[in-house]
Amino acid sequence: MGKRPEYTAPLAAEGVQNALRILEGRWKLVILFQLFGGKVMRFSELERAISGISQKMLIQQLRQMEKDGVVTRIVHHEVPPRVEYHLTDWGQSLCPALDALLLWAESAPAEIRQGLLGETG
Repeated sequence: MGKRPEYTAPLAAEGVQNALRILEGRWKLVILFQLFGGKVMRFSELERAISGISQKMLIQQLRQMEKDGVVTRIVHHEVPPRVEYHLTDWGQSLCPALDALLLWAESAPAEIRQGLLGETG
């Protein structure tokens, strides 16, 4: 692996914005946390595990995540059809970054943490 390039502030900000674009959407982070740890889940398992998500929205989010290289879709040609999803190595590599972001949010002052984490009094 080569030396990491040096970034100017605008280039670094653009790189982070591009990374955040991959994660934006109400359900993508929930899907990621469901699949972390090498889990392979059927579509129906994901749908049951994620309370409140519609089938249409789950399909849309998974397709976008597959297009972005975060999720792999495996189609088993059998009757009835079986489709499974798992994180790519690159998708799995998000786990430490998201854990660090959660720790950062948890370290916020109480009045800010309420808004960040939905904590009450």
